Amino acid sequence: MAKRPIYPLEPLFGRMLSPFEQFLRRATAGGIVLIAATILTLILSNSTWHTAYHAFWEQHLSLHWGNWIFDQSLHHWINDGLMAVFFFVVGLELKREFLVGELSSLRDAALPVIAALGGMLAPALIYHQFNPTGPAADGWGIPMATDIAFAIGILVLLAWRIPRNLIIFLTALAIADDLGAVLVIAIFYTPALHVKALMIAALLLLVLLLFNRSGVRRILPYLLVGLPFWYFVILSGIHATVAGILLAFTIPARGRILPDELADNLSAHGQHLRDTIIHSKRLDPLVNGQLAGIIQDIRNLSVAALAPQQRLEHAIQPWVTFAVLPVFALANAGIHFAHISVNMLFSSVTIGTCLGLVLGKFLGISLSSWLAVRLKIARLPAGVRWRHLLGAAWLGGIGFTMSLFIGQLAFGDPRLQEEAKLGILLASLIAASIGLLWLFQVSRKKGDVLA
Repeated sequence: MAKRPIYPLEPLFGRMLSPFEQFLRRATAGGIVLIAATILTLILSNSTWHTAYHAFWEQHLSLHWGNWIFDQSLHHWINDGLMAVFFFVVGLELKREFLVGELSSLRDAALPVIAALGGMLAPALIYHQFNPTGPAADGWGIPMATDIAFAIGILVLLAWRIPRNLIIFLTALAIADDLGAVLVIAIFYTPALHVKALMIAALLLLVLLLFNRSGVRRILPYLLVGLPFWYFVILSGIHATVAGILLAFTIPARGRILPDELADNLSAHGQHLRDTIIHSKRLDPLVNGQLAGIIQDIRNLSVAALAPQQRLEHAIQPWVTFAVLPVFALANAGIHFAHISVNMLFSSVTIGTCLGLVLGKFLGISLSSWLAVRLKIARLPAGVRWRHLLGAAWLGGIGFTMSLFIGQLAFGDPRLQEEAKLGILLASLIAASIGLLWLFQVSRKKGDVLA
């Protein structure tokens, strides 16, 4: 058997890259990167470059093709384009959870879904109490959303002290919460509908569904139709986030071949590979076309056994975590501290948003969960006690990404946007601090959490 060539620099680069690769795989990595991007945004917003920083996001980027022009500011490209990719990944996660995850069984899904519903209604009601009328009243949807990256990232920091099922519960709750936020955006934050563009978008959605039902398992056709689908959804007046979710639900969740078929084919190709190695003088696939062809066939078979949904989710998730969300934070989270006045700090929008997220989420999640368990509609996850669930309810008040996004849709007035942004940042800091301290204090020591 031929020996594997030794590359002298491989061990060195392996030692250098291993810690970085391990960091990227950690569940906390997304939250850490998002925190870093937020801090950088706040520094830039309050530096001598703050004017240039804000002007940068208002520069326009245009696409031209003949008489067709699509012109948007960088800020809109991020919120309507990059965030559509984020919601596409959210849609893939939702579909997976509905098919095989924590939301696939009514018994398992009952508690996180009911908790998510309570955690959306209570914040909206609290916000409404402070802003019953006027332009500020449109912001009731801002405190309804939980930021999954931040909340799960903080919970994972305490993974050694808390039951594993608590992380699963909060993940399922946040995913159900994301679905609710998307429905709120689609129903309540769509200003006007353009029927012709909506009909074209509906036709393209039908084509995507036909692809799925007719067994198309290549990703490229879905993307080729998905891009114009996204464009016509925007033209119709419905926000691009809805396009991302709907496109994700059309992506097939089954591979082209079954695992047992893959095993049979791999066995045959493995034998062919061994025979080729025995009878070949050149064992380098670079110069041995037959050997390269067999290896390529094995790769293609392995890819065909994976569902397009899995392949896309694994391929896009790192880009969303480490590029899309940080860029969104850079474009949307900036606030100039010099502009913060007493009136702004105690405005009805700031207070309504902050209390809606911190108290509304805690009361909504905990009370709806208690009621569901009391009425025997749901049950606490194994190993999870009420003290654990209350800690997760506090973490539900971290509403960063989705809340900022809804704030952009709710308000056209920059002053109201800034007040909402301030309320979101304060609430996220308060909720994260209380939740972290709460769970650290009430959780039992390692070794007891699985009892």
